Amino acid sequence: MSLKETERAGERLEQESAKRAHRFGSWASTATRHSPWEDALGIVAGVTLTAVGISVLGSLGFLTGGMAGLAFVVHYLSGWNFGLVFFLLNLPFYGLAIGRMGRAFTIKTAFAVVLLSLMTAFSGDFLQFAHIQPLFGACLGGLMLGFGLLALFRHRSSAGGVGILALYLQDRFGWRAGLTQLAVDLLVLVTAFTAVSPGAVAYSVLGALVLNLFLAINHRTDRYLAV
Repeated sequence: MSLKETERAGERLEQESAKRAHRFGSWASTATRHSPWEDALGIVAGVTLTAVGISVLGSLGFLTGGMAGLAFVVHYLSGWNFGLVFFLLNLPFYGLAIGRMGRAFTIKTAFAVVLLSLMTAFSGDFLQFAHIQPLFGACLGGLMLGFGLLALFRHRSSAGGVGILALYLQDRFGWRAGLTQLAVDLLVLVTAFTAVSPGAVAYSVLGALVLNLFLAINHRTDRYLAV
């Protein structure tokens, strides 16, 4: 095979690879990208940390922002299972995810949401807390959520809902995902007064601040390339 023929063959392979990436999102393992197995392990780890953070806050009667916060409000008011409510609330956001963020992101986010819904739905069977000091619990819950969401974001996934919107706005306009999430979270927490005491809302606001300041400091695309 001549040099020109070899170059043409290489160009055809690159074009076919680009078409596959366009259909399913960039999901190839390279020096700057995670492989599917790395994504899967990273998402499981992130979801686990997020579920622990939710369990800490839930055991204290607190809540957080975003879809998880709204799910907490519905859970406290109705007694419905948190995991089921969380799963249902996230369904409308998949249209935005697949239309704006690509199929790979949507598939990974759907996997994360389903796994998180299952973990939180049955968390009482394998994780219970006898005593947690409220101030420490609010900070710990927010920090665990921050670590969990950071892991999801760095594997081009999210916990659904506001996370999808925050990542889209960061990719589209350069807005910090953590600051976007913080603004939405504070709006969600305002509705918490209908479900929990003002003291619990105050602790919940503290947890949300810890969570989102952690993300604002640590989740920057210009510092982390293996997306």
